[in-house]
Amino acid sequence: MQFTSEHRLDDAVLEREFTLGEIPGILWTPASASISAPAPLILLSPPPLGLRKVYPRLVARARHSAADGFATATIELPGSGDRPRWPAAEHALADLRRAMEAGEPVSGEIIDALILPLVGKAVPEWQAALDALLPLPEIGGPVGYSGGVISIGTRLAVVEPRISAAVLFAGSFVPRAMFEEARQVTIPLHVLLQWDDEGNDRQAALDLFDAFGSKEKTLHANMGGHTGVPQFAGDAAAQFFTRHLK
Repeated sequence: MQFTSEHRLDDAVLEREFTLGEIPGILWTPASASISAPAPLILLSPPPLGLRKVYPRLVARARHSAADGFATATIELPGSGDRPRWPAAEHALADLRRAMEAGEPVSGEIIDALILPLVGKAVPEWQAALDALLPLPEIGGPVGYSGGVISIGTRLAVVEPRISAAVLFAGSFVPRAMFEEARQVTIPLHVLLQWDDEGNDRQAALDLFDAFGSKEKTLHANMGGHTGVPQFAGDAAAQFFTRHLK
């Protein structure tokens, strides 16, 4: 990991951009974090739109988390932002858009082609990011995961033992194979669902929640579209992390 820039957003939050090989990322740490009092870490997984585009949303979440005593970090997803284009993913995305514009059902083949390769690439990169972040003296465990493509979070919850709790956003298509993986998830989960999300299969999201094997899992559903998550839903997610990571 190489830090490429550093500045304070205010007296309470230090923002540092970094690169992990070819992967750009951002680390936010609260002023209270130190060698003697390392902060628990929350991984903020972005949507596949590019970090620059979603930065305002991410930094708002980072500030909120810093106020609660958490460090947060994000990395650019494969094929997003300034990372090299991924022709196979772009072809699958084009097929998805054609089906949706035509009012046709989105086939399982399209969903698999779009999501499964992304999960296969992104999960090892998140694990590599953890390898680099956790040795920092101001960062400590436990670790939480928040947001992003729900299938990435599902896979990480299965294969990454350093993640102790996760907030998952049910706003993306779910491949059929992920339902079997969901049954292997055992960490506490808080799942956010926008009931009227125009780009999400609500029933698939409900079925995935039902499949999760966690003894503690909460579904927080609100009316509204994909970007209409109310502030109080974010507050509930923050309380979930305070309960499980502190």
